[in-house]
Amino acid sequence: MTRPLSLAALTVLELSPPEMVACAAEAGYSHVGLRLLPATESERTWPVVGDTPMVREIERRLADTGVRTLDIEIFRLKPDTDVRSYMPALETGARLGARHVLVAGNDSAEARLTERFAALCALGAPLGLTFDLEPMPWTDVKNLQQAARIAAAARKPNAGVLIDPIHFDRGGNVPADIGGVAQERLHYAQLCDAPPERPRDTETLLHQARAERLMPGDGGLNLMGILRALPPELPLALEVPMLALAKTVPAVERAKRIRVKTEALLAKLAEKSPTA
Repeated sequence: MTRPLSLAALTVLELSPPEMVACAAEAGYSHVGLRLLPATESERTWPVVGDTPMVREIERRLADTGVRTLDIEIFRLKPDTDVRSYMPALETGARLGARHVLVAGNDSAEARLTERFAALCALGAPLGLTFDLEPMPWTDVKNLQQAARIAAAARKPNAGVLIDPIHFDRGGNVPADIGGVAQERLHYAQLCDAPPERPRDTETLLHQARAERLMPGDGGLNLMGILRALPPELPLALEVPMLALAKTVPAVERAKRIRVKTEALLAKLAEKSPTA
């Protein structure tokens, strides 16, 4: 497989970051995504910013396994965010070999959000990082078109957008919309599946997205259409939280199943490709 597959942090969030690296290696992934900053106030935090013992342990495990860090998360832009406060986490991510940074937009003033996003891109550019704005329908960046507009307006070469199929679908997007995004804005993508019916309330929307997705090919999202519209060798971060299954199936086994289903989907995509 020429396309890098990364184990996203949310898929195995019960593990510590060093354990995530070991899990990715055992489950057959080339890359791993690390959550250096918590997504919610209730989420467990780990000492993974700065020169901490856990950061050094992550470095050791990356070196021992050959797994590489694809991305770090989650960097929120709020009305009161000082992007300079993110520098220690960005430096840590770069130290661990990360190439991409997942950004969430939580500011309803789009002009200010765009300005802060541009500042964040400038801050991390010397570290070789891209900044990838992920549209999520419950945030202030609700769909692909809005994310692409903000990334373009930032006017930074390392500004990008991140497509996650569940948010992409729930935000009302279809695969043809990807053609409206400049290819240089697509640095990596996430992959998961979900039921075809769109939730009618925010509570269900959040629950599906954060706790109960489906493995690629097991749901009703148009994954084949999305993958066809994306660059063919774009790295994929497999983000498939399944909290109910996690009660009985260990992280490594879940990660293996997700990888196998993803590879089967990619093989099917190659078979149907007109250039195959």
